[in-house]
Amino acid sequence: MNATEQSGALPQMNVRWRAFALSVDSRAFGLADLLVVLGVLAFLLAIALPILAKNAAKARQAQCVNNLKQITRAVLLYADDYKGTLPILDPSPQMGVWWGYKELVKGRLNLVGASSPRDRVFACPSDRGYDEPRPFHLSPKFDFGSYVFNGVNLPGMPNVAGKTIGSIKRPDKTLLMMEWTAHAPLSWHKSRTGKNNHPFYNDAESVVGFADAHVDFIKIYYDGLDAAYTRDPIPGYDYKYSGD
Repeated sequence: MNATEQSGALPQMNVRWRAFALSVDSRAFGLADLLVVLGVLAFLLAIALPILAKNAAKARQAQCVNNLKQITRAVLLYADDYKGTLPILDPSPQMGVWWGYKELVKGRLNLVGASSPRDRVFACPSDRGYDEPRPFHLSPKFDFGSYVFNGVNLPGMPNVAGKTIGSIKRPDKTLLMMEWTAHAPLSWHKSRTGKNNHPFYNDAESVVGFADAHVDFIKIYYDGLDAAYTRDPIPGYDYKYSGD
C-alpha cells in the first residue's frame, strides 16, 4: 500500500471507530434511560395501586347498595300485596324468615325457578361468608343470598316479621333488610379484621335498607357480648331492629 492509499484508509478507520464509539454511547444511554423509566413507572404504580383498590372497593359497595335498594323495594311490594304485612315464616333450624324471605319476594325481582348463584341481585360482591369456605350467595344453606330480612322471630328478638308497615313507628329508623354482617357485627366493606370473621367489634359498618325504602351504610352497635340483632342499639345510633 502506497502513502496515498494509507492516508485514505486512516480517515475511513477513524470514521468507523467514531461510529462504533457513538453506538456504544447510545446503548449506554438507552440502558440508563430505561432504568429511569422503570423507576418512574414503579413509583407511579405504587401510587396507583392503592387508588385502584379503593375505587374497586367503592364500586363493590355501590353495587351492594343498588342490590339492597331493589330487594328492599321488593319486600315492600310483597307487603303491599298482603295488606301491608311483612314476611313471616315459622322459625325452624333449616330456614328462618330472615333468609327464607327470598322465596317470598324474588318473583317481584323477575326471578323464577329455584334459587341459585345466578341470582346476582342477592349477591354482595364483597361477601366472604362466615363459617363456610364460600360466600353466603354461593351457599344453598343460605338460599344463595348475601342479605337478610329483619325477621329473626325467635323468642325475645326484636324484629319486624309479620308486622304491618303502618304499625312501624319510625320506618326511617327501622331496619328492613341488611347484609349478613349487620347480625354480628362485622363489615365486608371497611373491615377491621381483614378477611377474618372474628372478632366481632363495635361500629362495624354494613349496607342496610330501611322500612321507608331508603338504603344507607351505617355503623352497627355491639355490646361486646351478644350478637347485634339481639337488641336495639343504645342512643346515638340511626337504626333499630324493633318496629316499636
